Amino acid sequence: MQQESWGQAREELLKVVGRNNFVTWIEPLSFAGLNDGVARFEAPTNFIGDWVARNFADQIRYQLAATGASVDRVEFAVAAANRPHPPARATEIRAETRAEPGRPADEGELPGAPLDSRFTFDSFVVGKPNELAHAAARRVAEGGPATFNPLFLYGGVGLGKTHLMHAIAHELHSRSPEMRVLYLSAEQFMYRFVQALRDKQIMNFKELFRSVDVLMVDDVQFIAGKDSTQEEFFHTFNALVDQHKQIVISADRAPGEIKDLEDRIKSRLQCGLVVDLHPTDYELRLGILQQKVESYRQQYHGLQLAPGVLEFLAHRITTNVRVLEGALTRLFAFASLVGREITLDLAQDCLADILRASDRKVTVEEIQRKVAEHYNIRLSDLIGPKRLRTIARPRQIAMYLAKQLTSRSLPEIGRRFGGRDHTTIMHGVRKVEELITSDHQIAEDLQLLRRLLEA
Repeated sequence: MQQESWGQAREELLKVVGRNNFVTWIEPLSFAGLNDGVARFEAPTNFIGDWVARNFADQIRYQLAATGASVDRVEFAVAAANRPHPPARATEIRAETRAEPGRPADEGELPGAPLDSRFTFDSFVVGKPNELAHAAARRVAEGGPATFNPLFLYGGVGLGKTHLMHAIAHELHSRSPEMRVLYLSAEQFMYRFVQALRDKQIMNFKELFRSVDVLMVDDVQFIAGKDSTQEEFFHTFNALVDQHKQIVISADRAPGEIKDLEDRIKSRLQCGLVVDLHPTDYELRLGILQQKVESYRQQYHGLQLAPGVLEFLAHRITTNVRVLEGALTRLFAFASLVGREITLDLAQDCLADILRASDRKVTVEEIQRKVAEHYNIRLSDLIGPKRLRTIARPRQIAMYLAKQLTSRSLPEIGRRFGGRDHTTIMHGVRKVEELITSDHQIAEDLQLLRRLLEA
């Protein structure tokens, strides 16, 4: 009976995650049994087990539960026959990773991460905050000679960096199936490098990563502070640029703002096109919701949506796109289960926890971006060491707003302003408090910035 449940769940997983993901990650799993609400699986390697646990565990649990099985959680272990021998003693391995690194790639295999079939250019909603990033990604996806190398995309969580990365890879595969496109996270790059060191296959690693036509690395900030991985990344980067191969990188902040990243790597990353994905505005959030609703109308036949609901969600949920989409998914599922029309009252009841969490959640990073935009200065200068009055005053205003509008302590705010001491933040706050009463322009600026941040 348990095996039948897993068989049914596998069929549904194939539809949900797509054939490529299914073949790469789900098919290699062996169902080991279900006891006391725990579904156990065996994976051929730690890498596959860890990846599935991080990316597909919730879906597996949901699909098993949908067959009638009582599942509270899922666990993954490496099959006994495939468990690795104790690792070799290597300084780089001990220093740079605590998790079990991934398996070495077979010769000619591109050891990349799976692509999400939902993340295409067609499903990406374009608005003012992301139009430049979208246009640059489109240009890279056209293939041909590298227009700007690298393309560096950065921004906060849920703003579309990974979506654009996947969209580029999908488009390149579609246009040129023979092209060797490698997409992976910086964490995976490090695991592959550590495994190569461990297995004394570093030359194979170098040849493999230098043989690609397009290298795409997500969340590059992960390698900051990891010296030997940075060294190898630097040489891989240079080798590909010298061969005129395209590189696309993403991170949660600009190259110059990534602490513990080597200066030579920062310099290299800044040589191409660096594009910031700004926090979403109301119009973009509404557009995302409208697109999502179209797909839900087909899934939930006959479900009615009252006027004003989408506008309400776009106005109230401003944190990031993932939270916004998750709220809409929950709303449709709840309304379907209780058989009611989706009204404003229903939305407020169903999403009470999300709405509370979204109220007044201004971040220090958002304040810094808004202040830098308002005064037309670079974000890196606002956070950096420059003491020019045209930069120092906006910096103090940003410090003041961070103290007023967030729950962060002075030391925490100081860390987000380039590692400044809390006494520096205190001085900046007091200075602005003095200026509010004597400088009419600063008082007006603060009032405007508050409105923008609290909108």
